[in-house]
Amino acid sequence: MATLGIPQNTIAVLQKYGFHAQKKFGQNFLIDTSVLERIVRAAEITEEDCVLEIGPGIGTMTQYLAEQAREVVAVEIDKALIPILNDTLSAYENVTIINEDILKLDIGRIAEEKNEGRPIKVVANLPYYITTPIIMQLLESGIPLKSITIMVQKEVADRMQSGPGTKDYGALSLAVQYYAKPEIVAYVPPNCFLPRPTVGSSVIRLTRYTEPPVYAEDEEFLFQVIRASFNQRRKTLANGLSNARELGISREKAAEVIAQMGLSSTVRGESFSLEQFAELANRLKA
Repeated sequence: MATLGIPQNTIAVLQKYGFHAQKKFGQNFLIDTSVLERIVRAAEITEEDCVLEIGPGIGTMTQYLAEQAREVVAVEIDKALIPILNDTLSAYENVTIINEDILKLDIGRIAEEKNEGRPIKVVANLPYYITTPIIMQLLESGIPLKSITIMVQKEVADRMQSGPGTKDYGALSLAVQYYAKPEIVAYVPPNCFLPRPTVGSSVIRLTRYTEPPVYAEDEEFLFQVIRASFNQRRKTLANGLSNARELGISREKAAEVIAQMGLSSTVRGESFSLEQFAELANRLKA
């Protein structure tokens, strides 16, 4: 089967099936073999691995993954792409194609059936409109997961990796960094895709921690505190916390705990590290 990372081969497949990229699914097909190689390299795929690929499209990256991995499970939401995938991946016996919405799929069962419950690796070129829900579901669901190597909008990758005091730092940065170590491995310009998107992309690898880097007495409460702290960025941390009804914390109580931590009452959430948020949540809970 022809390598799909080469532009003319991608165009030939799309023409053969009369397929047009669907805006509602955020479809952009990768047409740069060097980027494909970098993604597979960054994901550190070995012949021991079971890989879950989200959004295989016409099978461009799936071909590369199938060459390296023991098993690839490719989950595609668009049923119009299934006959194309059956064609472009017909040479590979180690690929399973599933026509399903990844947010509704029992990934734990896939890990059980295909990998005896051992951690799987996720590789994806995600549609920008649904990046965050997919990543958070993968991280929060407790499925056995080794790493997630994904192509996302450049600014989303920047947000996942940024630290306190930067403009990109926010609830997403902290949520990702609680579960995984983020590392941007490549920048991918718009001309590497067909059709060409309006923004640049980045490939980021999230390596799952076996234990979170901080101790939270109540994870759910920690994330409520984090969200409340960034909901109104211009406000002080004490005001942000007291304005969040679901927390049920008075401004006085918030200010008192912040003072106990040796910090000024005018401190803002964007200057707090993950460790400080965990300490704050644990103290408020106590």
